[in-house]
Amino acid sequence: MKKYLSELIGTFTLVFMGCGTAMLVGCDSTAGTGYLLTALAFGLSVVAMAYSVGNISGGHFNAAVTVAMLIRKTISKKDAIYYMVFQCAGAFLASLLLALIFGVGNVTDMTGVLGSNGLAGVGGSAVAGLLVEIILTFIFLMVIQGVTSNKFSHGSFAGLIIGLTLTFVHVFGIGLTGTSVNPTRSIAPAVISAITGNADPLRVLPVFIVGPLVGAALAAIVYPALEKK
Repeated sequence: MKKYLSELIGTFTLVFMGCGTAMLVGCDSTAGTGYLLTALAFGLSVVAMAYSVGNISGGHFNAAVTVAMLIRKTISKKDAIYYMVFQCAGAFLASLLLALIFGVGNVTDMTGVLGSNGLAGVGGSAVAGLLVEIILTFIFLMVIQGVTSNKFSHGSFAGLIIGLTLTFVHVFGIGLTGTSVNPTRSIAPAVISAITGNADPLRVLPVFIVGPLVGAALAAIVYPALEKK
């Protein structure tokens, strides 16, 4: 249970701080500041949680990471299921609280959709969105596997490297899809946004579930093949 609660706390922090920052400052790629602040908020959330609760659960905070570890058989099926359930619980709690805070506080949500992902940056193309999410998640998972490998361990720097990599993929992807690379992060804001009156993110949600899972699965196959002697 401690592992599962750690995943809940970590995912809650990721969604609350990442999506919350996007809601506060906006993430228009032409504005610059909001774009970079949002990327940093997601990346630094992972750094903070990796060095606090990550040592308890392994610090997934992301269903795509959990699926990749399941493919690599470094986590049991039971733990994988519970990890994803508690990750979703954390993400939904974060989205609900963001909706409450912004609503009660009469704060303008600069994204209009609780920081949900979308396809406006790729002209509404699901194919382009899928490709972006597959590639970015593949890169992210390759880094995660590399820095946590027993053969090439980066020790205490692993959490920092992973967080900076998440920032790095957000810098490229925010202007295109808002950057998911994490189905859990995408599901909660889209569902709560639909409940509160805007169903647009829910209509394109499959892209942000399928893309990250495919990218993670590919990385879970490719990295071990490269690592093997």
